[in-house]
Amino acid sequence: MRLLILALSVLGILVSADAAKADRRVAFVVGNGTYKNVTPLPNPPIDATSMAGLLRNAGFDVVEGINLTRDKMTARLLEFGKKTQGADVAVFFYAGHGTAIDGINYLLPVDADIKSEMDVKLGNAINVDLTLDQTMNAAKVKLVFLDACRENPFAAKIKAAAGTRSVSVQTGLAEMKSGEGTLIAFAAGPGQTALDGEVGTNSPFTRALLAHITQPAVEIQQAMTQVRSQVNEETKRAQLPWGHTNLTGAVYLNPVAAPAGAAAAVAGHPPPSTASAASEVELEFWRSIKDSNKPGELSAYLTSYPNGQFKSIALARIAALENGPSTTTRNLSKAVDPVMIFTDEATQETEDQIGLNKAKRKDVQRRLTGLGFDTRANGKFDETTRAVIARWQAARGYPKTGFLNTLQHSALLTETAPAARASSSASDETAEAPPPRRRGGARHHRGVGGPVGVIGGVVGGLFGRR
Repeated sequence: MRLLILALSVLGILVSADAAKADRRVAFVVGNGTYKNVTPLPNPPIDATSMAGLLRNAGFDVVEGINLTRDKMTARLLEFGKKTQGADVAVFFYAGHGTAIDGINYLLPVDADIKSEMDVKLGNAINVDLTLDQTMNAAKVKLVFLDACRENPFAAKIKAAAGTRSVSVQTGLAEMKSGEGTLIAFAAGPGQTALDGEVGTNSPFTRALLAHITQPAVEIQQAMTQVRSQVNEETKRAQLPWGHTNLTGAVYLNPVAAPAGAAAAVAGHPPPSTASAASEVELEFWRSIKDSNKPGELSAYLTSYPNGQFKSIALARIAALENGPSTTTRNLSKAVDPVMIFTDEATQETEDQIGLNKAKRKDVQRRLTGLGFDTRANGKFDETTRAVIARWQAARGYPKTGFLNTLQHSALLTETAPAARASSSASDETAEAPPPRRRGGARHHRGVGGPVGVIGGVVGGLFGRR
């Protein structure tokens, strides 16, 4: 057994290395909220933290930043630009304030103090077109998500400083065209503003991205259609994401169970020949240790396959072994073939078997919120919480039932600690949810001008306009 595990570990590491070379992923994720010279935005840091976690789980090397000044943001961009050299997929995600002047979009660091057009163009802001061109040009596939379509907080000062000279200061972000192999998605249409959502949660746009872009076997353009639909429905048609695409092939951020021949396809290139072999080796490795009672052997699987399809189960088994015997989990894992675990549907009955009291249900809700699947921690698995559980299941490759079983619950416990922002039991049960807010308070929207174009030709309004 040990020799087999060692041999498979070595082979798995070699195959994983080849696969990594064939599909190298890098992401830039920044959320700016604590602005010094305008009303702060409460949610962008939460949006960025959630997105960074999602992309890391999808195998991305993430360059992350929260509440960055101009100098720190530039430093992160330089780091990102170096890592994208030769990358197969590069993702750029920004949440925070932005502005559009004369049709050019700019992102705003937290120390931005803009009193005139000159302040924007000569260094206080980040030029989106220039930034994307310089940092992502060498990547094969470029995915840009701008959750920055808020109302420009500096618009009045810029217009006043211009005097009699005509300066176009746009509401929201300006339209952008994408280059080859690029997809650009905005939280709202050109010149439109986006809702920020309830304080302490994700914005509607980021929440929809978290729910759809890494769904198993869902191509990115299909995922963006789902994002558009969810935001439109959630905001009661008040906001409709927009995008521009110029991709030259199918792109899957989570190719598990993708159609034959397309599972690892990126930008039109066929999947590497090692993909099938890697899958078989991983499956054989997992079968050899799935019933082990030794955490070290399960850890060997995670070392060889840090983003493997049985990662959550391995983590849950390790946690169960280290925290004491768990016969329920062990019996379930023996009774179900590992290939079928991701098709084992959870029901009300399987959830009842876990024995979740009110405190444990609150814990589940807080953990889901910490992963970007926002729900109130009231200890009640109502219709809203069921829908959130279903979104989490879809993102992890489980059947979407809205109920939990023992394995899924254990996997959730190992994914993250309970959200730190958990409120007291009294406020959980009695406080009414605050009404949706726009980014930055009463009417502060993300205000930039629009990302650099993306998928399938010059389809300027692929994701629709408000």
